[in-house]
Amino acid sequence: MTTTPTTPAERELTERVHAALATGARPARPGAVATTLAFGWRGMLKIKHVPEQLLDVTVTPVMFLLMFTYLFGGAVAGSTGDYLQYILPGVLVQSVLFTAVYSGVTLNTDVTKGVVDRFRSLPVWRPAPLVGALLGDAVRYAIAGTVTVVLGVVMGFRPDEGVAGVVLGMLLVVVFAFALSWVFTTLGLLLRTPNAVLNAGFLGVFPLLFISNIFVDPATLPSWLEAFVDVNPIAHLVTATRELMDGGASAGDVGLVVAEAAVITAVFAPLTVRLYRRA
Repeated sequence: MTTTPTTPAERELTERVHAALATGARPARPGAVATTLAFGWRGMLKIKHVPEQLLDVTVTPVMFLLMFTYLFGGAVAGSTGDYLQYILPGVLVQSVLFTAVYSGVTLNTDVTKGVVDRFRSLPVWRPAPLVGALLGDAVRYAIAGTVTVVLGVVMGFRPDEGVAGVVLGMLLVVVFAFALSWVFTTLGLLLRTPNAVLNAGFLGVFPLLFISNIFVDPATLPSWLEAFVDVNPIAHLVTATRELMDGGASAGDVGLVVAEAAVITAVFAPLTVRLYRRA
C-alpha cells in the first residue's frame, strides 16, 4: 500500500528519492592511473591513522648513523668526520632498503585479512592495488632518506655536489628500492604470515647489505669477499650514490644501477602480479 505525500516537505523528499533512484548514464570507469593513485593514497592514509608505521623509517636511520659513525669512525677512518663522509651514502641505501622489506609484509597482511578479496570485487585495473601500494611505499623511502641526510648534515656531512647531488642520489636509491620491493611482494604472496615475510626478507637482505662497501673499503676485505662485493648490486648502488653526492659520478655506474633495477622489476613484477591474481 502506498501513500501520497501531502506536505511540501514530503513531496520534496519523494522527488529527491526518485532522482537518486532514477536510471541514467553510468559514470565512466576509472582508468589505470586514477585507480593506482587512489591505492597509493590509501597507503598514505594508513600512515596518517597509524603514525607508528613511520618508526622504522625514522628511528632506524638515526640509530645506524649515530652508532656506526661514533663507535667505528675513529677506528676505521681515523676520525668520525672523515668516516661520516664515507658512510652516510651507504647508510642512506641501507635504511631505504630495510624499509622496502615492509612492502611484502603489508601485502601479506592484506591477503591474510581478506582485504585483497574485496579489492578483486572492484571495477579497477587489477594490478592497481599492487602498484599503488608500492608507490605509496616510495614516499616512505623518501622520508627515510631525508631523515638520514638531515641528521648527517647536523653531524657535519658536507656533500661536494651540494643539494643537487643529494637529490639525485636519493632519487637513484628510491628507484632501486621500488624495484627491489617487487621481490618482497613476491615473498609476501608466497609465505603464509607477515612474520615469515619479515624474517625471510631481512634474512635475504642482511648479507647483501653488510657484505658490501657500505661500511668499509672492499680493498680491505679478503679476496673472496671482495669478489662478492664487486658483483653485489647493492654495492653498485652505494658506489653510484657516493659519486652523485661527492662528485665523480659516471654514466656507467649510474646506468648499471638503473639496468639492474629494470631487470629486477622485469622479473619480479610479472611474477608478483601472477601470484596476486591467484592468491
